[in-house]
Amino acid sequence: MASVPVYYYSSVSNLTGRFAEHLAEQTGRAVHNLADAEVRHRELGDAWVLLTPSYKAGNADEVTLPAPVRAFLRSAANRRHLVGIIGSGNRNFGEYYQAAARELATASGRPVLFEFELSGTPEDVDACAAILQDLDEALAAR
Repeated sequence: MASVPVYYYSSVSNLTGRFAEHLAEQTGRAVHNLADAEVRHRELGDAWVLLTPSYKAGNADEVTLPAPVRAFLRSAANRRHLVGIIGSGNRNFGEYYQAAARELATASGRPVLFEFELSGTPEDVDACAAILQDLDEALAAR
C-alpha cells in the first residue's frame, strides 16, 4: 500500500521541519520541503497532504499562509489532489492559532487532519502517523 506524501514548509526556526522529519523517520513516509524551489514547482498527479505553519500573530492584516505554500497551491493539479492538511502553530497566537490550516481547509473543502504546537511531541508524531495510516488505507480502498 502506498503512503500519501507530505509536502511541508518550515521557516528558519525549522519547527515544522523537525515534525516532518520525525514523521518520515517513524513511518518511512516521503516528506518534501516546499522551501526547495524544485519541489515547489512540481505538479502532482496523485493524493498528497500539506503540513503548514501559521504565522499570523494577532494582526488581522497579516497573511497566515506562507508564500511557498501559496505558490505550490497556484497549480490547479496540486489543489485538486490535496486530500488533507496538518497544521503547526503557536498557542501564543491566540485566536490565530492554526489559522493557516483552518482557513485553507475552509477555502479548499479539505479536512484538517491534525494540529500540533511548535515542533510537536513524540505523542503528536504517533497520533499524526496513525491518522495518516488510516488515510492511506481509506485511499487504497477507493
